Amino acid sequence: MSRVDAHIKEAAEVLKAAGVEESAREAVSLVILATGRDRAFLYAHPEYELTENELSQFRNNLRRRAGREPLQYIAGQVEFFGRKFEVAKGVLIPRPETEILVAEAVGFLAGQAQPRFYEVGPGTGCISVSIVCEVPSATGVAADISRAAVECAMENAEKHGVADRLMVTVGDLFETAGDERFDLIVTNPPYISVGEMESLQAEVRDFEPRSALTDEGDGLGVIRAIIEQAPGHLADGGALMMEIGAGQAESVEELLYERGLKEIRFKKDLRGIDRVVKAVRAGVDLNW
Repeated sequence: MSRVDAHIKEAAEVLKAAGVEESAREAVSLVILATGRDRAFLYAHPEYELTENELSQFRNNLRRRAGREPLQYIAGQVEFFGRKFEVAKGVLIPRPETEILVAEAVGFLAGQAQPRFYEVGPGTGCISVSIVCEVPSATGVAADISRAAVECAMENAEKHGVADRLMVTVGDLFETAGDERFDLIVTNPPYISVGEMESLQAEVRDFEPRSALTDEGDGLGVIRAIIEQAPGHLADGGALMMEIGAGQAESVEELLYERGLKEIRFKKDLRGIDRVVKAVRAGVDLNW
């Protein structure tokens, strides 16, 4: 029997047993991926019968998800800041909280004539691509140590028609920035401490690229390096914007002050955690 309601029920039971959160909702998502039908159709037509090809795809998707592989890798894409981004194994999956970083970056650059920015570690390119899509006058450079990430970011830049305004290259931190100074440096660095890694969900710990999650130390190693080097690549009045982890705000603020960066401000996420920090190279007051 290939009724869709029976398969959704079956998948929900399998996923729940595997420890997957929101198993009922994810079961429907797996059927959506296999059939191309939307959620409303599936709820309205529980009698719909899967074809052999759809059933085969559904079984494969269920097997992968029950093994705790992230749904985003199975789907091959994720929605971020109102756009769909390709995402592949070996590349960090964009998170909703990172949209806070993008919103602040867009707001900062939008009033400037021909703003130019630099991103450290673009991953899928969701931050940089979103910025150049939202700010038509902006251009940027993004560098990642992962070739897989660079290829994914380039693909997303092409997909959204901004490859001519965003250069993505392989490089560590600022080694591809040269002597150029930018209006904005933006980054979502690895900020999870090595001690926290084992407590992460299996989807994150076992499937996402470890180097994009942790510095294998206290979670501040890459952040320290970025803050140390950033002033040398910022124009006067330019800003550094960075996503940080829970409980890191005080340490990050001290690091920024030590490097002479001013106007330090934090933005909280929906859980009330200081998630994004902004600091300015010059002493001018740039409002958020």
